[in-house]
Amino acid sequence: MTVRHPFDFDALLCDLDGVIRFYDTTEVSRLELAAGLPDGTTAGFAFAPERDGLFLLGKMTHAEWVESTAEALTEVTSVPRARELAAAFASSPFRADPEILELLARVRKHVPLVLVTNATTDLEGDLTRLGLDGFVDHVVSSARIGVAKPDERFYEIAAGRVGVPYDRCLFVDDSEENVKAAVALGMTGVHYRELADLKRALSPLP
Repeated sequence: MTVRHPFDFDALLCDLDGVIRFYDTTEVSRLELAAGLPDGTTAGFAFAPERDGLFLLGKMTHAEWVESTAEALTEVTSVPRARELAAAFASSPFRADPEILELLARVRKHVPLVLVTNATTDLEGDLTRLGLDGFVDHVVSSARIGVAKPDERFYEIAAGRVGVPYDRCLFVDDSEENVKAAVALGMTGVHYRELADLKRALSPLP
């Protein structure tokens, strides 16, 4: 006899950064303060579309991204400081939230779990460092498929990996823009800011 799962969806599509993985940028903030720069300056240059966009699509290597970020930072600080900031930002330590992992592991006992992330070609190594090899059923990474959220093709590929129609997918992301794009396609969306946001959507979880 087939046992029906307790949810109103047949697959959970979950973002990585801002939901599962979190970075510690304390050292970067310290260096920015020492350089007389506002907190977040380095991130602003590192995530500029002309730089981060290429990195997330696998069109720029990690080393090229760091070098490009350092070069851009010379607009606001010295070359040595710029290189130090870019290197520190690129090597910021990260961790996985154990509470979200425990919750997702419970969900995966009932429905497939798909990691859907705008990530770089470093992703596979990062997942190993986090101890998450084999934690999900599928990984959909922008750097590997050549398209990033919120492009509709990203969601099409993600849903296709588990053969689940849009209206049977639960999509979780810390970006409101990405969630809105998923909802526009018919998915159920959760804008993740804290664990309680996802717990509400998983209230039937035994």
